Amino acid sequence: MDSPLGTVIIYARDMQKAAAFYARHFGFLTNGEVIEGLIELKHPGGGAGMLIHQAAKSVKLGQVGVKLSFHVNDVAAFAAQAKLRGLVFGTVHEANGYAFANAKDLDKNSICISSRAHRAIAA
Repeated sequence: MDSPLGTVIIYARDMQKAAAFYARHFGFLTNGEVIEGLIELKHPGGGAGMLIHQAAKSVKLGQVGVKLSFHVNDVAAFAAQAKLRGLVFGTVHEANGYAFANAKDLDKNSICISSRAHRAIAA
């Protein structure tokens, strides 16, 4: 059975601000229109889309059950550019042939930039 990940749903206190955050910092495209209670975001490079959903007041946001990881070629360069736009990532960590850094979105959800998808795999 083939079931690729198609959509990630993010619960947000302010749907418009959350959509603008992912558009500004990660290049997602959206018109910001709320349709059926959701704002849809798509990336021009493909991959899973995102839906921003209004969080109920009772929803506790910012838990570590889910972490969004964005593929970038150069983690340090991306982090430096993000900082200029107001998104500060933590320390760039080196792992097995790739790098990654962590941050939080406006609702304290964990996000990561990682070059893991672009690393060279030894044969």
